[in-house]
Amino acid sequence: TIIVSIFPIIWVIMSAFKTNAQILSSPFSLPTSVSFEPFAYLFDKYDFLRYAINSLVICTVSTLVSLLFFSMGAYVIAKYNFPGKNLIFALFTITLLVPAQSKAQPIFSLIMKLDLYDNIWGVTLVYLSMGLAMSMFILKSTFMAIPKSLTEAATIDGAGFFTVFWKINLPLAKSGLATAGILMFLNNWNEYFYASLLTSSDSNRTLPLALQFFNESFSYDYTKLFAALTLVVLPGIIIYTFAQNQVQASIAATGVK
Repeated sequence: TIIVSIFPIIWVIMSAFKTNAQILSSPFSLPTSVSFEPFAYLFDKYDFLRYAINSLVICTVSTLVSLLFFSMGAYVIAKYNFPGKNLIFALFTITLLVPAQSKAQPIFSLIMKLDLYDNIWGVTLVYLSMGLAMSMFILKSTFMAIPKSLTEAATIDGAGFFTVFWKINLPLAKSGLATAGILMFLNNWNEYFYASLLTSSDSNRTLPLALQFFNESFSYDYTKLFAALTLVVLPGIIIYTFAQNQVQASIAATGVK
């Protein structure tokens, strides 16, 4: 199973260092020589660095801001009882059933009214709401797994609401925050529909848009196409590699709960 899962990724990365002739004649063999010329071509001719920076800024800002607000909402739902609590949580989770394309018209109208069309901050604003349902579910389960005795002890010692949240519960929820953050970041990193809908200029293009352009431009230049795919896929792999322990801990805690 592991081999089946990672082989396509390894094959794409390996093919980025081959020539077209090598790919066509022996697609599964190792490259006879290592050349970074396809990567240099992408950065030099197509301003690939700008596309990468656009995606990185959009995904990082939207993920961090989303985590801040989602964690606050999940904490209140997990730790406090109030009228309509279950209904509010149900409304959050039911958004999983709403297709992204069905919200395109009102979102486009809002972005136009805010004068944020063809602006990376307009895309960032839209991405803030993505992953709401999954993040709330993960964070709510994480906060519920934290013993109430810690909150009660801190309250008795005079800690207020925000102190209990920021200094006690939030640090203990780092595994859930890591899981929700990675899922949101990767979803936003790979998102294509709204990025194409809300931008038009080359300077505001994100990596998924650039990849589609490369797919059309390099339809017969497989080396450069695989190089572009490698640059799009690698960041997600690197991020997950560094945070996999937190993700696994969150999944284990949620399952036990």
